[in-house]
Amino acid sequence: MKRRFANIYLIIVFAILYAPIIFLIAYSFSQGDTMTNFHGFTWRHYQTLFSDTRMLAIVANTLLIALLSALIATLIGTLGALSITRTTKRVTRESLLTLNNVLMVSPDVIIGASFLIFFTMLKIPLGFSTVLMSHIAFEIPIVVLMVLPRLREMSASLLDAAQDLGATTRQLLTHVIIPFISPGIFAGFFMALTYSLDDFAVTFFVTGNGFSTLSVEIYSRARQGINLEINALSGVMFLFSLLLVGGYYWIQQASQKRRQRKREVVS
Repeated sequence: MKRRFANIYLIIVFAILYAPIIFLIAYSFSQGDTMTNFHGFTWRHYQTLFSDTRMLAIVANTLLIALLSALIATLIGTLGALSITRTTKRVTRESLLTLNNVLMVSPDVIIGASFLIFFTMLKIPLGFSTVLMSHIAFEIPIVVLMVLPRLREMSASLLDAAQDLGATTRQLLTHVIIPFISPGIFAGFFMALTYSLDDFAVTFFVTGNGFSTLSVEIYSRARQGINLEINALSGVMFLFSLLLVGGYYWIQQASQKRRQRKREVVS
């Protein structure tokens, strides 16, 4: 009985979460121009979307920012997690973790306003570079939190055994540590990528004239009135998100299978 109620509860939760998305995407195929009534199936809004050069440029900007910021943040965050783990003084380690977590719990509006003041003081023109730097900054703590648990799971005896076998510091990092924490690195990268694609508040503060991202553009267009081209764009981005999640799941499964085969070979 409890299990059946649990299943019903999950169905209700998922229905509440996905019903607005399905509703939004369904009307992207409507022949009408509003979301009041469905007027028949059409691809017109998708054709309008793919012929809108400004929107396509903004999508390209958004994906470029997301990929670059996620890659750089993953590199810096992984090195940061390694440094925190190697810190011997507990007070220093806890202080670094606290500073890292502050950005995670700080409101996006405060972070965005802080970056705006910072870039204005340095007289850095707002645009691509300021958005990229801001995204890297708030993605780094995410990567650190994803990588740290894997580092803590790693046994010290594994490192000692590698050193006893003559492994150098570089070999220790590339052949032992990185392969072991790679699931955390991939998780951090995909989380950073998702946060970048999803961010609005920080980007709204640090973007300038002539440069925009998808979230800011959708907000600007929504203020002017409902346009079903936005619905079509939402459908495309939802499909992209599904592919992203599927890719991450495939990478995780492939990594687990490789580790299992290695264990079977060793045993």
